[in-house]
Formats: sequence, structure tokens, C-alpha cells
Amino acid sequence: MTLHARITHLEMRERPSARMAMPHGQRVALMRARQMPLSFYRYLYREVGKPHHWLLRRQTSDGELAEAIHAPTTRIDVLYVDGCPAGFYELDLARLPGEAEILYFGLMPEFQGRGLAKFFLSEAIHAGWDSEPEKLVIHTNTLDSPRALQLYQRMGFAPYGYDEEIVEPWV
Repeated sequence: MTLHARITHLEMRERPSARMAMPHGQRVALMRARQMPLSFYRYLYREVGKPHHWLLRRQTSDGELAEAIHAPTTRIDVLYVDGCPAGFYELDLARLPGEAEILYFGLMPEFQGRGLAKFFLSEAIHAGWDSEPEKLVIHTNTLDSPRALQLYQRMGFAPYGYDEEIVEPWV
């Protein structure tokens, strides 16, 4: 069995003027992960990505994964809520100065619907712009959260292209 996904490619050409406020009533911390253990990355990737059938790093060897996530052009930040990992974003800065890419962004299902996404995405956006790219890009598809595309557009991203992809489901 395979799944069919429509991919939307989005870009942002200017840094937003303001950051979104941290949500109230929750103990929230955002920490940059340096030299993240592969097992922790795989845990985050699985917990955030499995419901959406993320594909790219699902079968990556340890060597390839270490090379990708420990590269000087990769930045990974982890969101913690009440001391627990709640999500992560990964920036790919390898195509600077032309563009920075939010390669991965997401929350674990247990932390969705708690008012965290806007704040967390705002932090990812500003982290991407800190590298002074000409543009910031992100991609989403119809297997992602149904609210992802709307959130990206509300935060200032505009679609610039579409693709179709066949995805093997994550079982």
C-alpha cells in the first residue's frame, strides 16, 4: 500500500518584525541540541513524524544520519513542556546565502492543540533568519497536519510551487 501526497513549497522573503509570545500557563523551554545522540533524534523523528509518514530519514544509516544532523550547516532545537520533549525543528543552512530551509518542524501528538505551534514556529522562523538568508523556505504536504499549511501562511509563508509524491506508509 502507498499513500499519495501533494507537496506545497512555501517561501518567506522578509523576516517578520515580531516574535510570537510564549504561551502562558505551561512551563516551556526551547533548547538548541548540539551533537544530539542519534537515538534521541530517531525518537523525536518517529514521535513527531510517524503520524504524517515522514520519509527522508526513516531508513537512514547511523553514519548518514550523524553526518546530516551534526553538520555545521544543521541546527536542531527541541521544545520541552513541563520537562518533556514536545517537538523539534531542524534548519538546513547548507544553501546560504540564498536560502535557509526549515527542513522539519512539528509537535508530538500529545502536545498539539495546546497553543504551542505559533510560538514554536515563530522561533524556528527567527532562527532561520538569524543566518541572514535571502529567503526562508518550508514544505508541507497533505499527509501533514491539516492545519500546517494554514499556519505557515498565517505566519508569512507564501506558496511558490507544488509537487506530487508517493509515500510508503509508516507502520
